[in-house]
Amino acid sequence: MSVLKSPLPDESRRIVGEALQGALVDLVDLSLVAKQVHWTVVGPRFRSVHLQLDEVVDTARLHMDTVAERASAIGVAPDGRAETVAKSSGIDTVKEGWSEDVDAVRTLIAALAAVVARMRQRIEETAEPDPVTQDILIGLTRDLEKHHWMFQAENVSAGQG
Repeated sequence: MSVLKSPLPDESRRIVGEALQGALVDLVDLSLVAKQVHWTVVGPRFRSVHLQLDEVVDTARLHMDTVAERASAIGVAPDGRAETVAKSSGIDTVKEGWSEDVDAVRTLIAALAAVVARMRQRIEETAEPDPVTQDILIGLTRDLEKHHWMFQAENVSAGQG
């Protein structure tokens, strides 16, 4: 059931709705993963990694709202419930307990790489049915790729490259 009408044809709305829902799930989970690691990171680079993790959380939260509102605007009810996120996220789970700073950086590199790969696929899928949504996905992917680059540089500086 959709209470809102979209100017998109039904098939385009379905494709775009699936892309937006997937993006929302990945962004919600990315924010949770980054915050969990933020709370548990320890080690000599604690402060810089701790602050960098909050930047990822802020980016994910900003974009998840944009994505969810775009879904609503085209008549697709966004679903950011914990159960939905747990079932369909593309990010590996975070280990329990404390995270050494080097491990925290590796965790974020992997999480960001997974999300970016899925976002790039969504960019391709939305090109024809809805360039407006594609533009949103391009912008958020740009921001996530910047974080990915910065964590990779952090990893290299730790001799882990």
